[in-house]
Amino acid sequence: MKRYNFKKLQIWTESMNFINETYKLTSTFPDYEKFGLRSQLNRCSVSIASNISEGTSKRTNKHFIKFLEDSLGSAFEREIQLIVSLRQEYISEGLFDSLENQVNILQKKISNFIDRLDP
Repeated sequence: MKRYNFKKLQIWTESMNFINETYKLTSTFPDYEKFGLRSQLNRCSVSIASNISEGTSKRTNKHFIKFLEDSLGSAFEREIQLIVSLRQEYISEGLFDSLENQVNILQKKISNFIDRLDP
């Protein structure tokens, strides 16, 4: 297995950008969401990047893929939480469309990376 430096992976860099965006976004949510949707969105955004970086430490592609799949799961979780944010009117439809597009692109990139590791 080829070892990867997670800091050089595009999927990790993009997921780190999600963290910054997410923390800025959730700071505008109502205070009563502090331990609910705000916390969940923040945690799943951190989880995307964390699983990518942790996966690079594994010795086999099989184990790395497991962490990439966990990262992908967190990206899908983030998408659902954005839908909830829209439905609760915490974000505008325009902002939702932009954020959903970004997470969909990252989901595809993570999936493609998994496919390259597991032909």
